[in-house]
Amino acid sequence: MTTMQPTTQETISQLEKARKLALGDSAYYPQIVPGVLPIIGPAAAVDLRRWGADFLAETFSSPAVSADAKQNMSLQVVHMLRQYLETTGEDSAVVKGVVQTATSIYPLVFKHTISNAADSQTWQTMATIKSNILRRMEKEPSGVKLCCIKFIQRVVQVQTPGQVADPRRPDQNEISLAIVPSDHPLISPSTLEAEAFGLLDRLLGVFQESTSDALIVTATVNSIGVLARTRASISNKILNAILTFNPFQFVGSTITPRIKVNAKSMEKTIRAFLFNFAKRMPNHPFAGRIQGYLDRLQQQRLEFLDPNSRKRAAPAEPTDGLDQNKRQKLGADVSNTSTQFQVPPLPPGPVSVAQLFTLTHEESRKSFDVQAIPVELVSRIVVPLLASIDPTQLNNAIAAIRTRLQDLTKPSPISAAQAAQVATGQALQPSTSAQATEQLYNQLENAPSERLALASQSGISLGPFIIPQPPPLTPSELAEYGNGAIARVFENFTGLEEVASKAARSSFTHRAAGNQDRDSWVTVVSRLATRSLAGLDGEETSLIKHEKLSSVSLAHMIRDAMHLYIIGDFRKRIDVAVSWLNEEWYNDMIQTKTTGGSAYGMTPVYDRSVLKLIDALVPYLDAKDNKVLIRFLSEIPAVNRDILERIKRLARDPERVPLAVTTIQYVDLEEHEMKDHADTVDSYLVLFRPPAREMCIDALEDLYQNYADTRAATTKLLQKWRPNVLQASTADPRALKAGGSGSPSLVKSPVPA
Repeated sequence: MTTMQPTTQETISQLEKARKLALGDSAYYPQIVPGVLPIIGPAAAVDLRRWGADFLAETFSSPAVSADAKQNMSLQVVHMLRQYLETTGEDSAVVKGVVQTATSIYPLVFKHTISNAADSQTWQTMATIKSNILRRMEKEPSGVKLCCIKFIQRVVQVQTPGQVADPRRPDQNEISLAIVPSDHPLISPSTLEAEAFGLLDRLLGVFQESTSDALIVTATVNSIGVLARTRASISNKILNAILTFNPFQFVGSTITPRIKVNAKSMEKTIRAFLFNFAKRMPNHPFAGRIQGYLDRLQQQRLEFLDPNSRKRAAPAEPTDGLDQNKRQKLGADVSNTSTQFQVPPLPPGPVSVAQLFTLTHEESRKSFDVQAIPVELVSRIVVPLLASIDPTQLNNAIAAIRTRLQDLTKPSPISAAQAAQVATGQALQPSTSAQATEQLYNQLENAPSERLALASQSGISLGPFIIPQPPPLTPSELAEYGNGAIARVFENFTGLEEVASKAARSSFTHRAAGNQDRDSWVTVVSRLATRSLAGLDGEETSLIKHEKLSSVSLAHMIRDAMHLYIIGDFRKRIDVAVSWLNEEWYNDMIQTKTTGGSAYGMTPVYDRSVLKLIDALVPYLDAKDNKVLIRFLSEIPAVNRDILERIKRLARDPERVPLAVTTIQYVDLEEHEMKDHADTVDSYLVLFRPPAREMCIDALEDLYQNYADTRAATTKLLQKWRPNVLQASTADPRALKAGGSGSPSLVKSPVPA
């Protein structure tokens, strides 16, 4: 039974599924490309060849595929690309995809040939592909020509020397002629560089031709932009060619829409290229020429492409008549709309209601008696009159009446002489002579204070100006502003250095925050978090409640920021953690002492802070951090069983067993026994914190019984302090006694002042 061959469309649908799989995960490309090559060979249908050429171009241009995978796949497809190009009458779409693929794999094959000088066949195949593409530059359609321009640009970029970032790592450098050894058997640097200069002249020749295609010019400018920025040896040559090119030289007297679009396209592309080049390299020797060329280009654009801009703009004529400068000469009586509405001033003295609402200058209108008009007639003509009134004039009239009312209701100012008469108890006179005024001023100097107060109440002074209180901030605004302030404070920590000498800080006369260094700021911020509620324990008014809520929120935000700051670099900032935790412990003790009762001695905030910090540090501790952990546990003011439980968890990791045992062992010895253990980094907590000895020995016993890796390290101390545990385990290894456990109890140590 013969099997039916799948049709071309069915094959393409199956290939599309494989393509979508590779697009979803780039790791499938090295498996899919070798399987696709036999299906899309030169003997396949034209639709399959088109699909295959597009797929290969897409594969080697994808940034998701690694460079090593592309280089391995390029060695597999280079021979098929040569077969495509050598096929007579090949479809232009296939040729276009092949040229794009060759553009992507040329640097990869070049790099492979540098490392594998024995593989001459691959390099010869790539050279044949290059020659074939260069021959197609003149006779192929526009789409293929554009791909050939990009291929030539890539060849020039590879075959010219580039910058070497690190000579010790040639695999990380840019692929260029600079990484080719001078004695390479297959690649001659001088020959390839000469070829690159010839290809560059071929590219730049489009700017010297008498008739140029706008599409080719635009593609060339877009391609050589990379060469001008990355290849200093040919940058000046490229700029000279572009600066001597005029995109409007082919525009004749008759400007058709096609010519206009082509000229605009070339001008826009060249202007964008030169502008970006000058922006990236402002100190380039051609910077002045580029700016002058851009100015001329802008002028030519206005001259050739926008003929209307060459005409002089029409004069701005007035819309309401003749110009103001010509009215006096011509004698024209033209009304000005801006000065049509004029409000006459009110007469002096008392003002009647009729005078208040009169806004006309004509006496005939003022003397007209409105009451002579019948009411029925008035009711019929009022509505049409109101509808015909200009809204602007109506608003101006209303504003004028409002201004008049404000002026009438404003109290008249009192002169200094009248104020002196009030202060001295004399009646106000309509006029006062200069001599009488001088006498009033002399009496005012001797007037009692009651009369002066009366004079101040008579309207002379404006009185004090009090700014109203701003509205209270909402909780969200308080949190936002608080977070911003705290973030700015902690940003300054990074620029502050520790005080070099710590001797002055250890004295009793040293102030906690007397300098502008990091430790001073840590003290200030820590006390803001721990002591911000001090003094708010009086009567529970609404203001005090608001202050308490704000202080608690601010304290939590400071604690969170301090925690994140310490975790950022805990090995260098362990002293910051110790200072902060000492403040927390001291505040808890003072608070519980103030409240009294059974809560005295409890440190809830300190417990939460230290446990949260240890939980964040434990995942990042390694075997080399024993000094950091020992210093931290020795300098914090209190150690409890919860802290030791966190330290015991380090023993779950075999690599960190010595860290856990060393830290706990350093708790268990007396101070005078340090000489016996001077050669080890053990027993810190026992050595310097005898109150924590029992808890630490319980922890060592638990490690001995539950973690086999710790028994060798814990046997020495258990033999001294708990020999019964060793005897019990020796007698019955299967019945190990459970380690001492109990409710977490706080063990305190003195805090240095």
